[in-house]
Amino acid sequence: MAFVAPIVTGFSSSLAGASVCRARSVARPRSQASGIVMKASPSMPFMETPESLTDESIIGNVGFDPLNLSGVFSLKWMQEAEIKHCRVAMLGTLGYVFPEIFRFPGVKEMNPMQAHDFFVQTGGMSQILLWVSFLEVFGVVALAETMNGDRAPGDFRFDPLGLS
Repeated sequence: MAFVAPIVTGFSSSLAGASVCRARSVARPRSQASGIVMKASPSMPFMETPESLTDESIIGNVGFDPLNLSGVFSLKWMQEAEIKHCRVAMLGTLGYVFPEIFRFPGVKEMNPMQAHDFFVQTGGMSQILLWVSFLEVFGVVALAETMNGDRAPGDFRFDPLGLS
């Protein structure tokens, strides 16, 4: 029978002597039964769904949280962080691929690694860090609105093309 340490999962049932992960179903005597009843995770049937993931309104929620991060951090904060990281990754991919496809007239041809080294030497990366830090200040304000319930995670109400 498999067992995951309570320090990793944080599930209270593991502290009560019941195993968190069961490869097969084992009936416990009534004397060992704990008062905590958790539903099996649809994503990992041998694990239990954390109490913090019982909300059915969360899109894509299938009870997958083996490290119980949803019990430590707010789900709104994690949704906001995931959306932000996805958007940054998409912009980073575009920034990496675009110079390989299109060249501005008069700009020296460089591969992405040479461009990185050039901008580190000339101070361009410091400017990028400055502007990203400036944008993060507004991100903190938006995160506070999200945590208060005034805004959906990732919604900056910026839609200049009217796509939403």
